Amino acid sequence: MEELQVIQSKIYEIRGYKVMLDFDLAEMYQVETKRLKEAVRRNMERFEGEDFMFELSKEEVIELSRSQFATLNKGRGYNFKYAPFAFTEFGVAMLSGVLNSKLAIETNRSIIRAFVAMRQLMISPPIDKFTLLQNEVKELKEYIEEVFADYNDINDDTRMQLELINQTLAELQSKKNLIDKPRPKIGFVK
Repeated sequence: MEELQVIQSKIYEIRGYKVMLDFDLAEMYQVETKRLKEAVRRNMERFEGEDFMFELSKEEVIELSRSQFATLNKGRGYNFKYAPFAFTEFGVAMLSGVLNSKLAIETNRSIIRAFVAMRQLMISPPIDKFTLLQNEVKELKEYIEEVFADYNDINDDTRMQLELINQTLAELQSKKNLIDKPRPKIGFVK
């Protein structure tokens, strides 16, 4: 697992492709970068097209060789004399045919596994507890808003019904007042 993480840390996104650079691959295959490039140049027909391999532009090299503070990184291999090759997953697979050693084959297997693992993570990212909690809170919030909307509807209905009841009671009270009024007696007056 640790080996996959090391490999994944050396996979970059350049020009919309997930790629590994020649100096990282040379280090993993335990060959000089110069020898790796020679082997690739001798077998260029295997790497035709940007979906297999491409050479970085001057701007991309400058961007890779500079740190965040726009100063050159110190140390060997950080500032490029020649533009590095960028190999896609397919290009790395082709390298196994060019570098035909037991170490190259084993390293290639690990690299391909790392590319596949990254693709699977992009397709279905793991759901962390925080995201799960966020979703639950969102669902609860929507439910509560629905309940309050229903509650307000009930309140309006209830308010209207209470007004009708009060109006009816007022009408009954006025009728009762008419009924309770002393009526003149019918008959002989003494």
